[in-house]
Amino acid sequence: MLATLINAASIVVGSFIGLLLKKGLSKRYELAIFTAAGIVSTVIGIQMALKATHILAFAIALIAGGLVGTLLDIEGALLRFGEFLKSRFARGEEDTTFAFGFLSASVLYCSGAMAIVGSFRAGTEGDYSILLTKSVLDGFVSILFASAMGIGVAFASLSVLVYQGLLTLVSVWVKPWVSNLMIGELTGLGGALIIMIGINLLDLKKLKTGDFLPSLAFSVILVLLMPFVPFL
Repeated sequence: MLATLINAASIVVGSFIGLLLKKGLSKRYELAIFTAAGIVSTVIGIQMALKATHILAFAIALIAGGLVGTLLDIEGALLRFGEFLKSRFARGEEDTTFAFGFLSASVLYCSGAMAIVGSFRAGTEGDYSILLTKSVLDGFVSILFASAMGIGVAFASLSVLVYQGLLTLVSVWVKPWVSNLMIGELTGLGGALIIMIGINLLDLKKLKTGDFLPSLAFSVILVLLMPFVPFL
């Protein structure tokens, strides 16, 4: 858990540095930061999406996850949760900006292979090297994201604590079920979600990224079915 705590702390520190940089910036410069964050998100997302090798399973998971997420209105629930956090800790922030920053950063920090593999190594081998490396990367990304989207990014540290903490604690029991193929497919789906974040930041189209989060669960199910359904 130590490495996960360090990871969460790096996100908070990076976010507050980003908030300091944001102070006093005019709308003109804020637009430049949003554009940079959008391009960075898109590039990271494309790199991750290319890890997926089973395109049919990728498409099914993305479509099915989007339909289920839309039915459950996950994006709306996240916005309401963002409003709850804002009312307690950040009354000066806009609701949508806070929630968008929280959601976008949470997806970015939790969907990559480093979060999964690093947590498993920390839990089963006591090897913190991957998570410590991830902490440095997340800290720098937090500076950029927080300067664009505000303090909601810092609260993504809670997502990291819960997600990576649980993976670390249950790694001994879960690791036998998690293959390199599953990590690759999950990373690919996570990349698709991060591309959506990039599109939102670039203001090309407003996509409800949160509604597609169930895609990750569908990806796990489809990978487990692959030995029995070869065409996936």
